[in-house]
Amino acid sequence: MAAVIFVVDDDDGSREAMARALARVGHEVHQFPAAEEALARVRAGATVDAVVSDVKMPGMDGYELLREVRSLRPDLAFLLVTAYGEVQGAVVALTEDGADDYLTKPVEMQELRQRVQLHLERRMLQRENVDLRQRVDKLYGFENIIGHSAAMESLIERLRLVAPAPSTVLIVGESGTGKELIANALHQNSPRADGPFVPVNCGAIPGEILESELFGHERGAFTGAHQRRIGLIESANRGTLFLDEISELSPDLQVKLLRVLEERRVTRVGGNESFAVDFRLVAATNRRLEQWVADGRFREDLYYRLKVVTVYCPALRERAEDIPLLVQHFIAVFNQQIGRDVKGVHPWVLGALKRQPWPGNVRELRNVIESLVLFAKSSEISLEELPAEYRVPAQPAPAATGGVWQPRTMADIERDAILRTLEFTGGHRARAAKLLDIGLRTLQRKLKEYGEIGPGDEDEVDDGG
Repeated sequence: MAAVIFVVDDDDGSREAMARALARVGHEVHQFPAAEEALARVRAGATVDAVVSDVKMPGMDGYELLREVRSLRPDLAFLLVTAYGEVQGAVVALTEDGADDYLTKPVEMQELRQRVQLHLERRMLQRENVDLRQRVDKLYGFENIIGHSAAMESLIERLRLVAPAPSTVLIVGESGTGKELIANALHQNSPRADGPFVPVNCGAIPGEILESELFGHERGAFTGAHQRRIGLIESANRGTLFLDEISELSPDLQVKLLRVLEERRVTRVGGNESFAVDFRLVAATNRRLEQWVADGRFREDLYYRLKVVTVYCPALRERAEDIPLLVQHFIAVFNQQIGRDVKGVHPWVLGALKRQPWPGNVRELRNVIESLVLFAKSSEISLEELPAEYRVPAQPAPAATGGVWQPRTMADIERDAILRTLEFTGGHRARAAKLLDIGLRTLQRKLKEYGEIGPGDEDEVDDGG
């Protein structure tokens, strides 16, 4: 990789030889006979990827230059050049002042090129890791858990308090509510953020191999175990282990997991030696575990080990006011992924989406928006483009009323009739007004009251029906 390199040395011959050797492999090299000159360029914000500096120079020496540059640009590669008898000082500079490496005089030019290349690549990897960490923090920061509803604000406030603690967390909520997103956010905002986040879907791994996946195995532990394998629990050491759908663990695995949580040690399948493990457990379930405990399907002692802190992920129907934010977010995501330029959805579409029960929760909404963006005919998605099953709100489930008729106000009945008729006509107001046997302006006034159209829309007249 080509880079911009500062070579600093008061000896003209030595400086020019090093500069030529580095330029020969494609680097852009700038020479400085004094450390003060090089430091001034760094302070001015000059582009530079590495500094190669002699140690002994009049005025500011190489050690002082190192300390000054490190305070300004900790990301630079910095190599010292020193006489053989002064190696001890260079070693101290490596351990205490942040030098990357040192070379002894007389400098062998091939070694110089190799050492510089090595540390340029190492620094590049460090920068990429920092960038990745920033992107991960942005992706999983609490501020990026979308929603301003009371339910979501309460959830986020709870997460902010829980994340720094070492406590085991049990996340409960329906499928598709974003439990893994919550678990990852807890990890990324915890003291263990630099450690691994190891997600395990206990319901997706066949029971006969889940034990080996979780605990690992020794060579020869069973047919096909040709070599030792580290389990996912060990892999989560110094990080976070996320066990999704934990209710699907077999009784045997529940016992073994409980033992690990109590002893903080793990024994591989087929092995006799146990290993200390240090991880935070975050578990998730879409079941009512307390009922499973009562039914004898889940161990009570493990249940109480898990529910040290319980976090509830609300269903999408419980926070319908967040749907506009989610829709706009998913449109932006899929615009980028698919290469489209959809600006938004028509208010009729938004109204229809807000009235859905969303049994698949946020995951279902995401899938719907992906399809709409993919097949969008214009910059605004119209009601006609919404799949038919999402245009008409589902009837309340019998369980919601116990199968008994519930009284409703005339205003509710009128609103329901108007909105359903509009959905039936695909948003065509004139046709809906005709079917309802009311005037178009009356219909428009009602829609404005319901918040289904914006200011000025009520003046639109459509005589096409």
